Amino acid sequence: MSKFDLYKDITIVIVLYKETFELLSKTLTTINSFKKIIIDNDGNLELKKKIESQFSVDQYILNKKNNGFSAGYNQGIKLSKTEFTLVLGPDCLIKEQDINILIKKIIENNDCYLVSPTSYDSQNNLTYAGGPLPENADTHTILDLKGDTCVDSTLGACMLFKTKDIIENSLFFDENFFLYFSDYDLCRRIKKLNKTIIQIYEAKCIHHHGIIKVKNRYIKRFIREYNFTFDRYYYFFKINKHSNLINEYKKRIPLFAIRFFLKVLILDFLSAVTLVSRFFAYRKFKSKFLKKNF
Repeated sequence: MSKFDLYKDITIVIVLYKETFELLSKTLTTINSFKKIIIDNDGNLELKKKIESQFSVDQYILNKKNNGFSAGYNQGIKLSKTEFTLVLGPDCLIKEQDINILIKKIIENNDCYLVSPTSYDSQNNLTYAGGPLPENADTHTILDLKGDTCVDSTLGACMLFKTKDIIENSLFFDENFFLYFSDYDLCRRIKKLNKTIIQIYEAKCIHHHGIIKVKNRYIKRFIREYNFTFDRYYYFFKINKHSNLINEYKKRIPLFAIRFFLKVLILDFLSAVTLVSRFFAYRKFKSKFLKKNF
């Protein structure tokens, strides 16, 4: 494809869950001229009506059940009929010029299956520029890029790819991941095909990191720790490197009750919630994926 129409050849897929109009409208303002598919896992009809009254949306799907971001992204990718698809978090801002750069870069690199912009926060501080996979190094390290760089993994909140590459190679997001690690998993599978992932230095996005929309801090902590723990176990299970993680946790189980009541006794309720959430995540993971004798 030598030439492309920026507004006709790309579909932007956004997955929502309990988003506010204020946050979503900021994201949509910079991409309003593009084809867009919105998947709302909260089924918020009021938000849908308000958004559609002010923005152009090609398809706005209200799901009755929240099956997670991976399932939502897959739903949108399968509905995309354009050459390119950009999956975009509702808390991620990207401008037309940066999308244009991403498309040009993926066209220039035949073996590239995925490109992503460099991520900054609202104060223009660098927050992410690609990096290693979780099994290889500390994924919190921020790379200091001086130009476009081939990386092992990149930002799940803003990824652009050729739609056919995902569909023809069954590179959909693994729906066993609910909230975390699905971007790492997708990148790992792309690398397994000997295809490249490129972090684009010139392209920029602003990521606000607004994942869990719950005000109660104890419920918020439970949701975050439960999903992160389960998704982490599952990621390492897929690459057969989960044994050490599980064995380490199993050693702690006999002391679970003691640690829990000590946290409650000293009124450290957030830590108590963390312990409970990780325990239930372990139980769910064990029942779903591990053999009974593990």
